[in-house]
Amino acid sequence: MPQSDFSFSIGKRLSETTASGEGLHGRTGTITTPHGEIQTPAFIAVGTKATVKAVLPESMREAGAQALLANAYHLYLQPGADVLDEAGGLGKFMNWNGPTFTDSGGFQVMSLGSGFKKVITMDSAAAAEHAGDDDRVAVGKERLAHIDDDGVWFVSHLNGDRHRFTPEISMQVQHQLGADVMFAFDELTTLMNSRGYQEESLERTRLWAERCIAEHERLTDVRSDKPYQALFGVIQGAQYEDLRRKASRDLGEMNFDGFGVGGALEKENLGTILGWCADELPESKPRHLLGISEPDDLFTGIENGADTFDCVSPTRVARNSAFYVPDGRWNLSNARFKRDFTPLMEGCDCYTCTHYTRAYIHHLFKAKEMVSATLISIHNERFVIRMVDDARAAIEDGTYFDLKAEVLGRYYALKR
Repeated sequence: MPQSDFSFSIGKRLSETTASGEGLHGRTGTITTPHGEIQTPAFIAVGTKATVKAVLPESMREAGAQALLANAYHLYLQPGADVLDEAGGLGKFMNWNGPTFTDSGGFQVMSLGSGFKKVITMDSAAAAEHAGDDDRVAVGKERLAHIDDDGVWFVSHLNGDRHRFTPEISMQVQHQLGADVMFAFDELTTLMNSRGYQEESLERTRLWAERCIAEHERLTDVRSDKPYQALFGVIQGAQYEDLRRKASRDLGEMNFDGFGVGGALEKENLGTILGWCADELPESKPRHLLGISEPDDLFTGIENGADTFDCVSPTRVARNSAFYVPDGRWNLSNARFKRDFTPLMEGCDCYTCTHYTRAYIHHLFKAKEMVSATLISIHNERFVIRMVDDARAAIEDGTYFDLKAEVLGRYYALKR
């Protein structure tokens, strides 16, 4: 299929609907892919290994998910990208008929390779303690990834086998995975890296981006019988304004279909950093904010120009019995829920809230029954999806800042 089978159109700009939005980059829009449309802003639920943990694809559709994101690193290692290619691509393999995303594997190669597993801090104060330590690894761990200008050698966290990822290999893997949107291979940096290393990394990522585009174009021609896969460039540059703007200009001039903003982000400066990128990136192309799902971060991202988001948090916290309500995040394992025969959230339209009680799911969690994670995850995903959907509607009708004040004022009023 031709590149024209992927497109993005802008609906309403936040600056057009309220004077408060002047100078901000928020907007609504529509991303069109070979497997359907995505109304933006939209939360893209994460199905790391071709599954949203503990939740069926059918349940994600019922929860309002418009698209799912899977992980190239994990699927490359198991079951193998060739298996998904033979199955007809990620969507068909996992029985999801909507749009799909895959990341490049760069985040997992670097973070797992440094022993940090799933989390790299957004806390600038915590990172400052180790600032400038470019070779830092997690305590008690050894480095499993080694970067050079051509690519990365890394050791599988599954069995210790040694593997090589280059921009070309990442593109080959992601073409086999067959998602509607994929990301260019980039080098992940952290807030702990020195300014000098950030500059070196930025140039390396720029050169890798050029190689990704060349290989993507070659593979698109070779696999012309397959649906077109959009390629997003990834903007790095950590907390430095000049580096973020340079990366946005450099990649913005390349033939990408959209852009992801990732890497080291100070939470307190998230909106500012995203705004720098949106200033420089082509307005006509979609922007994806990688790894964000907290309510305050979502609103900050939306008004500063992010069109889509992804994060594993809704299901990760569910596996520890945490669930979202308008008044904050609560822990269902607390004894006060043992005889609470109300839904997780009054008025919620998700499958869990319309069929089960807090007392029942509390019992399941205490009894170590796996379905507890399923039921809480369904609710948490619906909660975040609905929040972003509401923000999109509020941009359209001019009530965005009223909604933001109401939602965040209530969510963060109490700490439980």
